[in-house]
Amino acid sequence: MADLDALVTGIAHEQAFSGAVRVDADGSTSEWAFGLADRRHGVANTANTRFGIASGTKGFTALTVMSLIESGELRLDLPVRAVLGDDLAEIDASVTVEHLLGHRSGIGDYLDESQGGDINDYAMPLPVYEMSGTEHYVPALGGHPQVSMPGERFAYNNSGFVVLAVIAERVGRMPFERLVAKRVCGPAGMTETYFLRSDELPVDVAVGYLAPDGLRTNVFHLPVVGSGDGGIISSAADMQRFWAAIYAGRIVSPEAISLMTTPRSDAPAEGLRYGLGFWLALQGPAVMLEGYDAGVSFRTVHDPSRNLTHTTLSNTSGGAWPMTKALDQALDIA
Repeated sequence: MADLDALVTGIAHEQAFSGAVRVDADGSTSEWAFGLADRRHGVANTANTRFGIASGTKGFTALTVMSLIESGELRLDLPVRAVLGDDLAEIDASVTVEHLLGHRSGIGDYLDESQGGDINDYAMPLPVYEMSGTEHYVPALGGHPQVSMPGERFAYNNSGFVVLAVIAERVGRMPFERLVAKRVCGPAGMTETYFLRSDELPVDVAVGYLAPDGLRTNVFHLPVVGSGDGGIISSAADMQRFWAAIYAGRIVSPEAISLMTTPRSDAPAEGLRYGLGFWLALQGPAVMLEGYDAGVSFRTVHDPSRNLTHTTLSNTSGGAWPMTKALDQALDIA
């Protein structure tokens, strides 16, 4: 992959990229790392460094929910009110688990990305140190009126995936982070993927930075512990294990994966389609997860027809995009 090495190295130097890149293709693996995981102490990123993946977490949430569906504890057509009870009264009574998984619930969003603006300026509705468990998010989810009728249209929605985490936690009878570990990471052999507190990160986890240079971190911008819409920490190697486990049927059945990766909605603003918890290429079979937040940018793409994967993780806001888009083109991802 000499040409690929020149491409990745060139973009990294041109863009001052900070992060890790991995490509698995034709039975071989190529890995790169650039920049610093900890600027204050001069600690370099390596191929084994772990990074936040922001909304890439939504794929983990969707698989956890689908696992509960396959075990008979949930149903796609279950109205979420059956689990929420009197909580979050603004959510329409006809909203189902399937609506939430497909971003077609029409519920109000506690972190509405459609409003635009700089990702570094987004503010949590509660002090971030209070958001240390999924149930702690419930006050932040309330007070947002229904925006559209359930099923009417696709609208990317962070609240919907936190609501899914609340439902999963209540039905599964254990904290959401433990459910994800038990039902997704464990079966996949993902030993480097966890929900971690942002104020006590291990030394192998990259600090998230708000700008390509400087020392300001994202510690005041994100919940201290993530939930269904974002916040899990992972590595390039674990993302390869993730895709391998999915298509080997080790997390949920192949029939469930087929259902989740069948296009449900067009997302023309992103040039993509959406299934249940996964972004889908506009043409062709490629499936992807993306994450973008203050101090975090991430994208992993898997083409099951070619057993090809490329993953880019960055500890800066938006730093991953030039790299991952160039890899799409070089690897002919439609």
